[in-house]
Amino acid sequence: MTSGLRELLVGEGQGVLATLSARRDGWPFASIAPYALSERGEPLLLMSDLAEHTRNIRADSRASLLVQDSAALADPQAGSRLTLLGRVEPLEQEEAPSAQARYVERHPQSAGYFAMADFHLYALRLTEARFVSGFGDMGWLTADRLHRELAPSYRTRCRAQAPPTLMRPIARVSID
Repeated sequence: MTSGLRELLVGEGQGVLATLSARRDGWPFASIAPYALSERGEPLLLMSDLAEHTRNIRADSRASLLVQDSAALADPQAGSRLTLLGRVEPLEQEEAPSAQARYVERHPQSAGYFAMADFHLYALRLTEARFVSGFGDMGWLTADRLHRELAPSYRTRCRAQAPPTLMRPIARVSID
């Protein structure tokens, strides 16, 4: 069920961020949100202090980010999509330089925003997600599973830690 999940998030660069409105009694509020991925695979969001969604997350940090396969816009229900749930939090001081570099690499036009005092990077700290990779292929994923799937170094780390016997290719048998 997770086939294509990482590719979807890496291949797309924006999603729909849904927050709970601080000004409208908790009604859902959605806005377009460009994102990059942190080292752990969590979405990084560059937000202005003036933005409505920033006000909302300061009142209640729960949010979701919907990412959809842009190649399937003509028939969006046929394409893969992922709704990430979590809490939007400011980055820790030690995370900021690496996160900023990742964000600017993904969105070069954003470099100037970092010089403005009212723009800050946040991370969507994942709690779970709903992934639909195609018709009838869908399900919920825990935060642990998401981190394993999304962290770019996870597979490399696993290969480096695996005993050599596990790294041998499995013989393929052909039945005619």
